[in-house]
Amino acid sequence: MSRTLIFTAALALALHFTSLAPLAAQHPSDRSITSRLEIYDLETGARTVLREFPFVVEAPNWTSDGRFLIYNTSGQIHRIEIADPSNDTLIPSFPASSCNNDHVLSPDGTRLAVSSGTADDWRSRIYILPLSGSSDECPARLVTPLAPSYLHGWSPDGTTLAYCAERNGNYDVYTISTDPAASPVETRLTSADGLDDGSEYSPDGAYIWFNSARSGTMQIWRMLADGSRQTQITLDETRNSWFPHVSPDGRSVLYIAYLASEVSPGDHPAGKDVELRIISARQSGPEETLLTLFGGQGSLNVNSWAPDSRRFAFVSYEYGE
Repeated sequence: MSRTLIFTAALALALHFTSLAPLAAQHPSDRSITSRLEIYDLETGARTVLREFPFVVEAPNWTSDGRFLIYNTSGQIHRIEIADPSNDTLIPSFPASSCNNDHVLSPDGTRLAVSSGTADDWRSRIYILPLSGSSDECPARLVTPLAPSYLHGWSPDGTTLAYCAERNGNYDVYTISTDPAASPVETRLTSADGLDDGSEYSPDGAYIWFNSARSGTMQIWRMLADGSRQTQITLDETRNSWFPHVSPDGRSVLYIAYLASEVSPGDHPAGKDVELRIISARQSGPEETLLTLFGGQGSLNVNSWAPDSRRFAFVSYEYGE
C-alpha cells in the first residue's frame, strides 16, 4: 500500500472520533478555505488580522518573548514573526510527522511539546523537542507511549504535562512527568462518564482547568492539580464551552463556546459560528462574550495569550465557492 493510501485510511479512522479530528479533515474538501490569523486587544477591542492563508492553519501559541506565534498546518509546526508576518519558518519535528492542533510551549520558552501521529499507526502521541526543531540526528522525544493522547497543558515548574487521553473507551484528563529519566507512567485525574478535555494549568500551578460534558452540556471546570475538588465553573446550558485558557497574570480565563442547540456536548467541529468568551479566574461572575466568528475547531485549541495578558491570538475561517 502506498504512503498516500496509508494516510487516507488512517485519516478515515481518525474521523471516527469526530470531536478530536484535525480541522483540515472537518472542512469540506471541495471548497476553498481562507484562514485568518488574528490578534484581539482586550483594552481597545481591536481585532487585527496578522496574515491570511489560502489553506488551513490552526491553534496559535504566543512565545514568551512576545515576538512570535506558533501554529500548525498540514501536520507541520510553523513560527511566524508578529512584527514581520512574512518571516514564517518551519520548525522541524521529526519523527512527529502529523502534528495536530494540540501543542504547548514550555514555561521557560525553550521547548515545544506537540501531539502527533507517526507513520507507525497515525494515532496521536505527545513528543517534546527544542523550539529550534528536531532532526534525524536529534529526534523529538516520545513522552506518552500510549495512544491516543492529546496535549493541552505544561505545569509552570516544567515537570509535568496535562493531556486528554482515551483509555478503555473513555476520554479523561491525565498527567505525566517530563523527566527523560522518569518511567512513562501516567496519572489519571478524572473518571466521570463522558468526555473530559482541554486540561491546562493555572500560572501558579495550583489548579488544572478543563472542560467536561459530565453535566449534560460541555462546561468549564477546575480542579486542584492533584485531581481533587473538581468544580464546575460555567453554568450557561445554552452553550457548549471548550478549552479554557488562563491568562499569564492569572486573572482571566478565555474559552470558545458553541450554541448547544447546534452542536452536541462532545463535539467541537469546524465551520461554525462560535463565540470567544471570558470569565474571571478568581471569582464567580458573568460569562462575557468578546466576539463572534466563523470557526470552531482550530480557532482556540491552545493557550494563545500574549505575555502581557492584554492580547490573545486566534484563527477565523472563510469558505469560498
